[in-house]
Amino acid sequence: MFVGLLAALFGGTPTLISEPTGPMTVVMTAIVANLTANNPENGLAMAFTVVMLAGCFQIAFGFLKLGKYITLMPYTVISGFMTGIGVILVILQLGPFLGHGTPKGGVIGSLQSLPEFLGNINLVEFSLGAIAIAIIFLMPSKFKRWVPPQLAALLVGTVVSLTFFGNVDIRRIGEIPTGLPELQLPTFEADQIITMLVDGAVLGMLGCIDALLTAVIADSLTRTHHDSDKELIGQGLGNLVSGLFGGLPGAGATMGTVVNIQTGAKTAVSGLTRALILLVVVIWAAPLTASIPLAVLAGIALKVGIDIIDWSFLKRAHHVSIKASIIMYGVILLTVLVDLIVAVGVGVFVANILTIQRLSELQSKEVKAITDADDDINLSPEEKTLLQQGLGRIMLFYLSGPMIFGVAKAISRQQNTSANYDVLIVDLSDVPLLGVTSCLALENAIKDACLQGRQVYVVGATGSVRRRLERFGILEDLPPQNLLLDRKEALQLAVAAVRERAAMSGELLPEVDGAVL
Repeated sequence: MFVGLLAALFGGTPTLISEPTGPMTVVMTAIVANLTANNPENGLAMAFTVVMLAGCFQIAFGFLKLGKYITLMPYTVISGFMTGIGVILVILQLGPFLGHGTPKGGVIGSLQSLPEFLGNINLVEFSLGAIAIAIIFLMPSKFKRWVPPQLAALLVGTVVSLTFFGNVDIRRIGEIPTGLPELQLPTFEADQIITMLVDGAVLGMLGCIDALLTAVIADSLTRTHHDSDKELIGQGLGNLVSGLFGGLPGAGATMGTVVNIQTGAKTAVSGLTRALILLVVVIWAAPLTASIPLAVLAGIALKVGIDIIDWSFLKRAHHVSIKASIIMYGVILLTVLVDLIVAVGVGVFVANILTIQRLSELQSKEVKAITDADDDINLSPEEKTLLQQGLGRIMLFYLSGPMIFGVAKAISRQQNTSANYDVLIVDLSDVPLLGVTSCLALENAIKDACLQGRQVYVVGATGSVRRRLERFGILEDLPPQNLLLDRKEALQLAVAAVRERAAMSGELLPEVDGAVL
């Protein structure tokens, strides 16, 4: 209740529903087990303190504006994650929908038990679930404006179960314990402080990822944009207060958020309403919810799971890109069979590697070693004439676009294409970004030329590119007059250097196109 209330009140995603999620609960279980094993007396209180620490870390992440870095992921991963969540929800509801309990073992356990479920269908509970699905699918649009189909299915299914099957043993929600929790003050033990801080950081980071992934999915469903940093602050406040009252850590819950959006939610009022309803249930109305059949809830959840699946992209993914479809299906399988966070981590890693490879291939084409005026570079007539006057002894090393680390190999390869030159001109006029790895490759090219007694000119190195070269000390070996802003001027100096070098060696160079220096 506290996580959902404060996250909705102070968060940055209007339709987000926050509660204890699967990944957060699994990690919290391990934390409780570890701390109570080492300190039976205060271990549980220390575990709740870890929840408070996690909330503090999340608040700090929000104030440091780190949220934007968590949501940088391709749509193939988001689509696979969404579809995987939908498949999980469908599989987990098959047991209750067919009149059986949810088996142990999660998705795998449900799949293994499916033949038994199908062979022993509880017709009464199956009928209640079917009624719920039918209402959701067939409810006229004019009525949806006033009553969400899911709520209508819940009410009708419960009334039917009590009216016609009151004497039949049906699985229901059952009685919910009532009353408010006691305040839990922060508790520390000197020998466990480091462990608690690390656990709090891990839990906080996991909560950030979990919440913002759900926020991204909410954005894709509502065509809106959330405030990542504000959301982290809201989640942190929720977890901080939850820990103070002995509650589990929470985050944005994908399934709950999707249900919220599908029922028409558009603002944070939905999250606040949910928290207040939970408060009413905990304090007073728990007996009213005890009669809701689990099969009706399963029918509602089945429809939600089907709607979560990204059918639109599933139909087009293999036409758009084979690599994209492989990433998407891989994320789906990992989400369903392994873990949500692992699926997203692997998907983002693979997608980024493929993107970097593709960008490197494209940018490598913008690394050109030019020794004559016939290359495909946009030179002015004067520059072409000057390059011709160099008689192939001037190498114009032209780079264009962001020089990310994947381009370093292309720089080294182009450097080795021609060894018979007297002057090297490195043209960085069209380079807005020079990465560390590419900078090192460029340093090798310049130093090799200097060691072989060749003249080196650097053109167009300004702003961040020049600062990067200066920090690496690359410009220290070059005289100031060799750092230029104009390529034509560099070519004029290069031609003069070629002629001077030829004269010193007694070599007579022919004139080109009647041009005279």
